[in-house]
Amino acid sequence: MHGTPGGCWGGRMDQHEVLALFDRRLRRDARPDSPTARVERDGAVVRQTGAEHDWNGVLWSDLDAAGADAAIAAQARHFAARGLECEWKAYAHDRPADLGRRLCAAGFTAGPAEAVMVADVRESGTDAVLPAGVRLRPVTDAAGVDLVAAVHEQAFGTDAAQLRQRLLDRLAHDPDTLRLVVATVDGTPVCSARMELLPGTGFAGLWGGGTHPAWRGRGIYRALVAHRARLAAELGYRYLQVDATDDSRPILGRLGFTTLTTTTPYLRPPLAC
Repeated sequence: MHGTPGGCWGGRMDQHEVLALFDRRLRRDARPDSPTARVERDGAVVRQTGAEHDWNGVLWSDLDAAGADAAIAAQARHFAARGLECEWKAYAHDRPADLGRRLCAAGFTAGPAEAVMVADVRESGTDAVLPAGVRLRPVTDAAGVDLVAAVHEQAFGTDAAQLRQRLLDRLAHDPDTLRLVVATVDGTPVCSARMELLPGTGFAGLWGGGTHPAWRGRGIYRALVAHRARLAAELGYRYLQVDATDDSRPILGRLGFTTLTTTTPYLRPPLAC
């Protein structure tokens, strides 16, 4: 089994304990999510640095008011020197309390906040069924990734070129830690989703879940969450984790997910400091 037990296995989920596990295993002790990226610790900051198409940014920090501004400036210089856009992924419980204000003062721009939701796979809903006529297609090759990218662009209205490259890299170099699926109707992709497996952490991350606007409200997103929950359980993972938008939060709540905290992306363009 890929998932490693550890903590919170008795009784119902303890939210404070799971949040501590999340911070430690997925943020402070994070591993690269790409074969072309590396995770580095710089004082009280953990960051990932990779190629232009990788996710580049700060995963975890434990700063105090006295040293926060200098640490933020150091990270901005690090990524700017490499010509990379960076994201400081800040959480509501991160220190200092005014971290967001300090990031904005240093040239970062805040994106929409999302809810960090977690479910115990033993308590999450795994019985949702697909609407009539919808079929699931596992994705294991470039042609399937093209379908994922196409749905992503239709669902979110953003360019998926970098996502496509990241997924191709992952399938080529570390396929066992990724599960991709596309929902189709008469061969046309209408929804796509992925699950990123994090061996040794007990957590599986659910990402994507984008549905073509014409097919929203029919239960496809819910069914893909349930599908991935079943896969995670079969592989021995304990927790499912999602960064949820306001649209998906009610659906996930009905599937047994609990909000632990919120996260806000702070983006900084690749400008020289």
